[in-house]
Amino acid sequence: MIKITIILYLTCFGLYLLFSRTPDFIDGEITKATIHYIKDSTTGKPEPFAFYKTDRKSYAVKAGYHFRSLKEGQQVDLIFEGAQPKQAAVYSWWGYWITTGEVLFSIGLLVVMYYIAVSVTNNPTPEAVMEQLNYKPVKKRKYET
Repeated sequence: MIKITIILYLTCFGLYLLFSRTPDFIDGEITKATIHYIKDSTTGKPEPFAFYKTDRKSYAVKAGYHFRSLKEGQQVDLIFEGAQPKQAAVYSWWGYWITTGEVLFSIGLLVVMYYIAVSVTNNPTPEAVMEQLNYKPVKKRKYET
């Protein structure tokens, strides 16, 4: 049962990842962008921005994400929607495909569902216990005609 649960979980999570990305992976366009650090106006700390050009216009998008280090002048792949080039994201495994919030929510949901399944199967209702005790298997003929 655990194997089936893990396979079902991985299948559902994989399909969720494939069809829930913004900008869309299937319709999005991939281009190269250059990382430049710009000071944040509120904190004064430098933050990485990805600068890219499409159709003779320049755009910038925040490129920082937890546990991802980018260097000044680094070339990165960037995915954007053709109709709205301002909506873009650095195309990487961590930060585009998998995000911290999704991982934490997914693991939390898996743990909650596991404990629900354990509590349901370990504490059956009295009616279910009586039904199991009174169950008598029906004898079947070896060859039915």
